[in-house]
Amino acid sequence: MSDDTTAPQFRSDVTVDLVRSAAADSDVIWAARVSTAGEQSLEALQQDPEKSKGLINYLMRDRHGTPFEHNSMTFFISAPIFVFREFHRHRSGWSYNEESGRYRELEPVFYVPAEERKLVQQGRPGRYEFVEGTEKQHRVVTEAMESAYRESYERYQEMLAAGVAREVARAVLPVGLFSSMYATCNARSLMHFLSLRTKRENSAVPSFPQREIEMVAERMEEQWARLMPLTHAAFETHGRVAP
Repeated sequence: MSDDTTAPQFRSDVTVDLVRSAAADSDVIWAARVSTAGEQSLEALQQDPEKSKGLINYLMRDRHGTPFEHNSMTFFISAPIFVFREFHRHRSGWSYNEESGRYRELEPVFYVPAEERKLVQQGRPGRYEFVEGTEKQHRVVTEAMESAYRESYERYQEMLAAGVAREVARAVLPVGLFSSMYATCNARSLMHFLSLRTKRENSAVPSFPQREIEMVAERMEEQWARLMPLTHAAFETHGRVAP
């Protein structure tokens, strides 16, 4: 049986920390102005980006995307493994490093949906929607997940105690286990991610993300919007479509 140091913990949230950034609206401006100003575009580094709000909107509207790539943000993300499996489908403009069950003993932290998480799927693929679950359904989900998590982690601990390699023992653990990773991107790749992994009324192209990856996306967007407010506003204005 698990002792206090290996007793499972259950979480309904995710965490996203911006650990490093070199990203500002001015990065978009000088990158764009090199087309017409050459080396004189460096002067834009010292200018107030508010004066070039129109340029940023023009680039976003007409989908001139490369000026939005000359910046960088690194996030430290803690979320269930099944979120990362979706996340890693985003490859262009992204770099990842995730914790490894081969090299460290994995902590018993598991995902259980919060009460407000919609549980019931209605409709057919491409036209379905999720609706609220009943109190009984939430209880069934919570009890089933917590029971399965406890059992799997006990078996994991048994194998480790018997001298089995971590890379073998981890196979028994479920995708509801929390993992952590660094994810590095630029504003253009982040906008593409947000266009697919958030659902907004003002989106020009509808998206239907799984709620758990949308939780991650929302936290990333909040932090990016503080770094590049003009770029974020243009993204919103023009239908949340990546340029």
